[in-house]
Amino acid sequence: MSATAARTLAPHLTRTALAADVRGWYPASHELALRINDVYVRVATNAPELHAKLTRYFGEFLAPEVSERGVPARADVIRVTAHEAPRRDWGLPFTAKQPDAGKRKIKEEYLDLPDGRLVHKRLTGMLFAFGRGDNVAVGPCTANDNQVVNFINNRYLELMLNRGCLLGHAAAVSHAGRGLAVAGFSGMGKSTLSLRLMSLGATFVSNDRVLVERDNGQTAPRCLGIPKQPRINPGTILANPDLSPVLTEEERTTLSALPPDDLWHLERKYDAIIGDCFGPGRFVPQAPLDALVILNWRRNGEPLRVRMDSAQDRPDLLPAFMKSTGVFYLPAPGGWMQDPDHAEYARGLAGVPIIELSGGVDFDAAADACMHFLSTGTL
Repeated sequence: MSATAARTLAPHLTRTALAADVRGWYPASHELALRINDVYVRVATNAPELHAKLTRYFGEFLAPEVSERGVPARADVIRVTAHEAPRRDWGLPFTAKQPDAGKRKIKEEYLDLPDGRLVHKRLTGMLFAFGRGDNVAVGPCTANDNQVVNFINNRYLELMLNRGCLLGHAAAVSHAGRGLAVAGFSGMGKSTLSLRLMSLGATFVSNDRVLVERDNGQTAPRCLGIPKQPRINPGTILANPDLSPVLTEEERTTLSALPPDDLWHLERKYDAIIGDCFGPGRFVPQAPLDALVILNWRRNGEPLRVRMDSAQDRPDLLPAFMKSTGVFYLPAPGGWMQDPDHAEYARGLAGVPIIELSGGVDFDAAADACMHFLSTGTL
């Protein structure tokens, strides 16, 4: 199809029609159900291997089959279908999503329709259609199950953002009735620190994305997580014995032979399934937000410095936590018509101390300081 023909047809295309076609071509009969806090998610796919992968990945969040009769009257139910299909050229006039600051490669393109949005992944050929509560993924899903996982989690994030939550780029843990979000400028090691805290007895709340909820009838905000397992580098795995299930013996031998600096910069990611590494019951998707830890350190050999401030006093640190709502978010009444600014984040984090970790990188000392705060409420 030519670009001119695509531009002619696109105004008449709807997400509803495309979803109906995809579901007709590739019927999805393998189902699983999830519960994330007060939200239920129904997922169906035509691919048994994908179903098995999703079942393992979301193991801590599996729920009994969600039927209309079994869901509380006021509960939200998200429906997602994922259809294994050959990669194809959709012949549509997508708009390229410009890469984030500091990056050059365009990975995604999108097309807004009267009843939703399409997002196309250029590298993998995956197509995602969403809008008005109807969510479809189609393409080589099994080979790109991480993108299906992200799509499911993004549907939950969209719902919560449209309830007025703030989105943070952070991991989170809880212990002794308190919770911490751990943020940091790119490559600072928030997942590494959160897993060190797990080894000291903390419970996992979220990896990479958190939601800040204030309108829950409580004075302090609440930190809501998503069921996303940590994606970690080999150096993180080798430094933490609890993560040993992630690597094979052959991988461990090969990676252990690398110099420390090479390990630090090696961009090879592994999923660390929390249940496999730490046992059942160590992954819960909410906690109080008692402090926000910002990693602002360097590998320079200096001693670790720990300082506590407020969000209002340290606006320079907020960009480490702020996260764009992104191309997979469609605002609804009550949501964000544009990305919240510094002032919105400062208001959302009012009363939440910021703990800045600066100086030299020291995960052991940082974990000790964070656990002391979680156990006592003080540094």
